[in-house]
Amino acid sequence: MKVVTAFLQVEGLQKYFPIGKNFLGRPTQVVKAVEDVSFATERGKTLGIVGESGCGKSTTARLLMDLTPPDRGRITIDGQAYGKGPGRKPITALRKRMQMVFQDSYASLNARLTIEESIAFGPKINGASDREASTKARDLLDRVGLDPDNFIRRYPHELSGGQRQRVNIARALAIDPEIVILDEAVSALDKSVQAQVLNLLADLKAEFDLTYLFISHDLNVVQYVSDDVIVMYLGQVVESGPAQAMYSTPAHPYTAALLSALPALHPKDRKTRAPLEGDPPNPISPPSGCRFHPRCPFAEPMCAETVPPLADIGGGRHVACHMRVPGSGYPEVRPIVTVAPSPTA
Repeated sequence: MKVVTAFLQVEGLQKYFPIGKNFLGRPTQVVKAVEDVSFATERGKTLGIVGESGCGKSTTARLLMDLTPPDRGRITIDGQAYGKGPGRKPITALRKRMQMVFQDSYASLNARLTIEESIAFGPKINGASDREASTKARDLLDRVGLDPDNFIRRYPHELSGGQRQRVNIARALAIDPEIVILDEAVSALDKSVQAQVLNLLADLKAEFDLTYLFISHDLNVVQYVSDDVIVMYLGQVVESGPAQAMYSTPAHPYTAALLSALPALHPKDRKTRAPLEGDPPNPISPPSGCRFHPRCPFAEPMCAETVPPLADIGGGRHVACHMRVPGSGYPEVRPIVTVAPSPTA
């Protein structure tokens, strides 16, 4: 049997945001934004991260880059740990191997810098000369489909949304990272432009041997680009595994509800009721046991009492649901039926 070693491995990532303080200055409550998130991916793969708004996707990305310092957790790239602690390299070393493309293509660029200056900034602070950094900026602009002679002296406000996002991708690649985090990187773009950027990302991935973490709420896009997917709910991972297997046979009721919420392509397949009712619980005081149990159609009393582990169910898949864990005490395994549409892009 072939043993595959994870290239990027994240273990026990956690972040609580304190809100309110007592007279001693201690927090009275915390928002449990990310709790015990663990996942891994191989070199050259694309890992999709999906879930409702507020489930912790973007916070997880910011924790990986240490833009928001994690409370605890371990991040390992190719066997080397990064962060604070013995035997770990500093975050500055991690950022040379991992970069991020943000959703807001305008806000993530410095309005006072030209396109050349924005792209060349990373190489310069990492020791490149002005000439080397400028040459790299021009080369990367060409790689992302923008004519350097036309764009190198422009400012962000002079570009369209799709052009700005191409510049952001070029900037992320300027220090030759091995991993790129794409946080809703195409969600603000028109569909035609979105398809162009997705194709560009596929070409760059093959050319530079990149590993992607692709965060999105668009399930069709995630299915199109991802090799593996993790599903988050209220700050926790509830299911993970190969994309096609998860889309065809979801193991967690929440995953099935997400897939059932996709728009039908045929009028006869129009849904008559919502696949998921209610709003996500308050992350300040999440439900006991399984956090999804107040909205789950399969919930039993034990679901409110015991936290389900993220159990291995075979085929590279993991799910946090008592219904899928043998010996958990759940009365019976019930079928979860949903039909996921074909990927479109």
